[in-house]
Parts: sequence; C-alpha cells; structure tokens
Amino acid sequence: MAAQKDLCDAIVIGAGIQGCFTAYHLAKHRKRVILLEQFFLPHSRGSSHGQSRIIRRAYPEDFYTQMMDECYQIWAQLEHEAGTQLHRQTGLLLLGMKENSELKTIQATLSRRGVEHQCLSAEELKQRFPNVLLARGEVGVLDKSGGVLYADKALRALQDAIRHLGGLVCDGEKVMEIKPGFPVTVKSTAGSYQAKSLVITAGPWTNQLLRPLGIELPLQTLRINVCYWREKVPGSYGVSQAFPCFLGLGLSPAPHHIYGLPSGEYPGLMKNTPDEHFILDRHPKYDNVVIGAGFSGHGFKLSPVVGKILYELSMKLTPSYDLTPFRMSRFPGLGKAHL
Repeated sequence: MAAQKDLCDAIVIGAGIQGCFTAYHLAKHRKRVILLEQFFLPHSRGSSHGQSRIIRRAYPEDFYTQMMDECYQIWAQLEHEAGTQLHRQTGLLLLGMKENSELKTIQATLSRRGVEHQCLSAEELKQRFPNVLLARGEVGVLDKSGGVLYADKALRALQDAIRHLGGLVCDGEKVMEIKPGFPVTVKSTAGSYQAKSLVITAGPWTNQLLRPLGIELPLQTLRINVCYWREKVPGSYGVSQAFPCFLGLGLSPAPHHIYGLPSGEYPGLMKNTPDEHFILDRHPKYDNVVIGAGFSGHGFKLSPVVGKILYELSMKLTPSYDLTPFRMSRFPGLGKAHL
C-alpha cells in the first residue's frame, strides 16, 4: 500500500487473535483502524493458528473467570455475525489428586462466581468416563461451560468482520520503523501510516518493535508440543460420545499442565498440548502506544475481552477491568523507558 495521507485513529501491529479482536472493537466503535501483519494471511508462524482451542471458565484466578463471562458473550456475538459455528460446548474435566491445592482453588472460584460445575470422586469418574485411565487418589471437577473453539474459523471470521466494518487489513507488510509521538508514524515494507494511537500485539516479535522505543519485556517464546493420540476404540473419545476437554493438574513431571480435546480435527485422533499473566499496558513514556503481549498458552479464549481492553487503552478510556495483574510495573525496572 502507498503512503497513507489521512490520519487514522489507530494502527494495530499483528493480526493474530489478539490484534484482530483489538481491531474488531475499534472498527465496531467506528474508529478508523489499520491492521498490519508481516506475513500473508492465513499463516502458521504465530500462536493463533490451528483448528481448535479450549474455552473454559475454570481458573484459579477470580479475575480470569470474571473476564470469561463477557468473553462467552462476545464469542456468541461473533458467531451470530459470521453465520457459522465457532464454538462447541463439551464440558471441561479437570483432573488432579484429591489434595491438589490448585484444583481446590479452581473449584472454590467456580463456586464463588456461580459457574455450573460438578465435583467427581474417583468412583464417579470411573462410572462417567470409563475410558479414562486414573491414578489412585485422582478426582475431578467438571466445568460444564467448557468446550472447543474453532480457532482458524474464528480468525477468518474476525478478519472478515473488520473489513466489513470498514477497517483495513494489510497482510504481507512487515513493520520496519516506529516513530513515536503524536501522531505516531509506522513505516512498513509497503507504506507509511500515521495514527493517533498504536497497539502492538506482535507475539514473539514484540521486543523487536519495543527495543527502539526504550523497553524490553521479559517474554519467553515457548514451543508447544501438540500430540495426536490414536483412539483404541474408534469414536470412544469423540464429542458424539460426550467426551469432554480435559486438563491435568500436577499429574506429570512436566512444568506445564497437560490439556486435551476430544477427537474431531482428525477422525480417531485426540489432541494434547501442555500450557502466566498477560501484559496489557501503555508504554511508560509514550501513552498513545499500547502493548498487549504474553498470550501463548491460554490467551485465545480470552481474546474478546483482551481486545476490548486494548481498544479502551488506545482510546484513553477507563478500562472495563482492573489491570493490576497485567501492568508492566509488576516487573522490576519496567516502569520507565530507557532511550
């Protein structure tokens, strides 16, 4: 695209699920928004690709469970607008030893927030899910609102919605330079743009964009291994048999939790993946530069509200949620920019 002459309201860098929902909320509020993506869409270079993700209200942190209430509403709204199914409710089964403190905290959070769930003893687990191999002393909590998000379909639906609402989605444009100030200027491989505000949701490329602006976030890029396990009895672990998504808490020596989804992406194969708080904040020196980062692992399901918060920050509105857990200031030395 050639150089942009008119000043837009916001530029969003990174068209993963967080950037797309940010642009979606901006366009929904009739803001002029440009969404820049360095790769041609669709692609598998970030953390938003793939056919499925788990959606759940089950969290040990109350604030995530609270945020998920609105997330479910926005996911349903997008599904209605797109005219295609983006979500399937299967339930989420959390498994852990009876004395597991995280499992107890999650159950308490679900109770406090009024989320429908069921506590299952070892015997009840065996009766309800006879195909699940359980360790001695293992119990479960069933979050009945849990399910599967169709990730690739959701991403396409969002990008279509942004265009329909008047936003520009510019893929194959790598950002080469950011000139902070008002307005902020962004130069890409294909053009130059100016906006009142800038939102950076660039995943593992975030620090490459932030270093010239004087900060570097303590981000760690993780490679998540996704495994598909063949069913011993075809169909026994599918949604047609009411098999839920599941989450194992402290059941292996691995440092991350183990997640699983019912077979569906590939017939007869069941998906497993292993799994901190995000960063949602303004740049400490340039208050019209907003940063969203650290989403890999559990950010996809929360993206409707994350996008709303980033929209609010970019428009200097009062955030809908307490952002204390997500501020950069929780990290030593990140309260100031070093230029």
